[in-house]
Formats: sequence, C-alpha cells, structure tokens
Amino acid sequence: MTTVAKWLPKPEKHDFQAAEDYLSLLMPGKDAAALRDKLAAATDITHRKAKDILRASQLALLDQDNKHVADDLAKVKAGTSMSPILLVRGDGHRPLIVADGYHRVCASYWLDENTDIPCVLI
Repeated sequence: MTTVAKWLPKPEKHDFQAAEDYLSLLMPGKDAAALRDKLAAATDITHRKAKDILRASQLALLDQDNKHVADDLAKVKAGTSMSPILLVRGDGHRPLIVADGYHRVCASYWLDENTDIPCVLI
C-alpha cells in the first residue's frame, strides 16, 4: 500500500514570507513583495503532478535522505498534513519558480511521481 500525503486546504501564513525571501534572491525586493501579495491573495488551489512541477521548474530531484525531504516524508508517514506549494509561472525568460515547497515536491515525487500536489499558481 502506497503512503499518500495529506494536504492543508490552504498555504500557511509563514509560507508567503518564505516565498518572498526566496523570490528576493531572483528579483528586486519590490517585485518579490508584489508576487508574495499575489500569492497570498490567490484563492484558487490547482493540482499539478510532482514530476511536472520538477520538469517545468528545471529543478533537480533531491535525494530522499536530504534532511528536509526526509522530514517531509516523515510527516507524511505520521499523517501530518502539509502546506500546498506556491508557484510562479515562468515567463519565457525563466522557468516555473517553486517559490515555496521545493522539499515537499521532492518528497511527494518519492512517494509517487504522479501524485497530484495542491498548488497556488500565479
């Protein structure tokens, strides 16, 4: 029997600040703050497959023994719900940005690459 991740109905408040912190490494702080506000204001949750998020973002799959991936896998095993992923669409000059939740995407991939992950996608 495959272990299935449980998800919260919406991202946690601290995820939006984490997204801004990461985005501010890729763009000016003002732009990162504006995207944080857009992510926080978004009300629709969409679902995307772990394998597609990794492909579109061009991020490498982290190993199961990566500390944060292992922590997320342990949460799944314990039945703890995880926060949806925060995504910013690519624009032709950059790929999809996983603004928050990279380790959760990798953990989900290790459970099942076809797993549907709830996401806020702007």
